[in-house]
Amino acid sequence: MESPRHTCLKLQISNNNSDQPIFVKATWFSDHFELSVTDGLLAWICHASKDEVRERASQWDQSVSEYIDLAEKYLGFQQPGSVYGFSDAGDGHKRLSWTFEREGTKLEWRWKCQPSPDSKKTTIGILDFLMDANIRLSEEVVRKSHTSEMLKVEAEKCLAQSEKFNHEKEEFESAIYAKFLGILNTKKEKLRELRDRLAKKEASGKLLVEDEGESTDKTESFDEKTDDDEESDEDPPMNLSGNSKDVPASRSRGRK
Repeated sequence: MESPRHTCLKLQISNNNSDQPIFVKATWFSDHFELSVTDGLLAWICHASKDEVRERASQWDQSVSEYIDLAEKYLGFQQPGSVYGFSDAGDGHKRLSWTFEREGTKLEWRWKCQPSPDSKKTTIGILDFLMDANIRLSEEVVRKSHTSEMLKVEAEKCLAQSEKFNHEKEEFESAIYAKFLGILNTKKEKLRELRDRLAKKEASGKLLVEDEGESTDKTESFDEKTDDDEESDEDPPMNLSGNSKDVPASRSRGRK
């Protein structure tokens, strides 16, 4: 079964240079609607039947649902720029009207309201609806306020926890940084010691190579000198051919 929608609108109607407030309560269905209007003293009603709504929608080249939606828009909430009216229509009847724009043209819709058979009952019905709506809104405000307070408390808890986490994070980072810095300094010291030891070893190796080179040079010069001395100590070779010539000559002189 279709569930109807209810709205209630307070309008300030300008009449004879004075503003007269009226309340328009509407009950909306998919293909028809009902209106109850009161000025606090008298009341009027309007029952827009399915046939009437279908006929009005056809006149405006609209579907029934489009006509209902547009009427609910202007009678559910007061629209800026729209001119509302509630004028006499004779025999105690009233004509409720409102204007709207369509494709750049200003148009007006009007519905005739007849006097309520029981103005007091109609007015009480409107006031009861307003009271119930006010109670619902008050409960909603209280619930929203309570929810807001709870969210505020939770937000403060989250903020405190976040600050605690940030503090712990800073302490942890400081401790880790200090530890890392100590390890880094130790590594640097060890690398420095290794570099110094390596430099010392390289220096010692160079000195050793230089000493070996000098001793090798001295040995070579000593060997060269010894060879020269040996050559100088040897006797010169004898001239054997000259000696053989002299020997026979001596012998011939002895025979004579």
